[in-house]
Amino acid sequence: MDTRLDLTQDVGALTARIVDVESVSGNEKALADAVEEALRALPHLRVERDGDSVVARTELGRGERVVIAGHIDTVPVADNLPSRVEGDLLYGCGTSDMKSGVAVALKLAAALEAPNRDVTYVFYDCEEIEAERNGLLRLSRNHPGWLAGDFAVLMEPTDGVIEGGCQGTLRAQVVTRGKRAHSARSWLGVNAIHAAGPVLDVLNAYRARTPVVDGLEYHEGLNAVGVTGGVAGNVIPDECVVTVNYRFAPDLSLEEAREHVREVFDGFELRFTDGAPAARPGLNHPVAAAFVTAVGGVPRAKLGWTDVSLFSGLGVPAVNYGPGDPNLAHQRGEFASLSKIAEAERHLLSWLS
Repeated sequence: MDTRLDLTQDVGALTARIVDVESVSGNEKALADAVEEALRALPHLRVERDGDSVVARTELGRGERVVIAGHIDTVPVADNLPSRVEGDLLYGCGTSDMKSGVAVALKLAAALEAPNRDVTYVFYDCEEIEAERNGLLRLSRNHPGWLAGDFAVLMEPTDGVIEGGCQGTLRAQVVTRGKRAHSARSWLGVNAIHAAGPVLDVLNAYRARTPVVDGLEYHEGLNAVGVTGGVAGNVIPDECVVTVNYRFAPDLSLEEAREHVREVFDGFELRFTDGAPAARPGLNHPVAAAFVTAVGGVPRAKLGWTDVSLFSGLGVPAVNYGPGDPNLAHQRGEFASLSKIAEAERHLLSWLS
């Protein structure tokens, strides 16, 4: 299959072309090669590559630099390739998440020879799988300078609405102990599962914060997401584990979020299993304000975790903005609206022209 990309195509046609280059996580090489070839043909860009991630940047000496980033991988194909068009809708694997956003970024890279701000375009691999393989994380370790900027836009599907920053997330295990015994003589033991009742009482009584950060309201959540316990059908269990997930606003660091969970479960045995920091939207920065003006609408908080967190860790405030509908991501019937893809291209061209 000829995988070459024509960046002079209409953005909708370019999206379809990109969708038809299958790029399930770990198999992005063909698309990464096509993206690199198309970008290297543009003399106004400096192009770098690390694995199957491609970075292109203008070097005009502008006073500000923005980063526009999108992942090129998809979840596994589900009988939804090749792409097809029905009216205003383009169907196919990755149309919404997030090859429509990738197409918009590629069109900008080709069209903006002299943008009003320097721009770095990042096309990275392995976002849809385990975090340690994430191409953006790899770039942040191998080449942090490639991701430097005053502001970043992650082309995640947001249905054309700016979603600022992202929530942080952590998981912890609340452990209750007991004493084993035969269930026929249960009074000789202590049931650890019964002892988990107070843990659930704490969660039922918990009232989540709704803090406003950089003008956006985030709604936190602390919830049980798993319960494990039990030895056998005739044994009083001596251990029960309630796994909780805390989604926290970007006014807290990861350590502050852990401390909050410690306070909530004071007196219980607690062990943390994983966590990822939140990211502030930075909408009070002038370059972000200009972006909001160009896009229009009312920004909202990102109620979830995305790779904007990685940019935040590098000191770059970031938002999510893309033409795809996040509710359609990963579905067999995934699609993107051609009119919304074109609208996203117009808004970003306006912002950077």
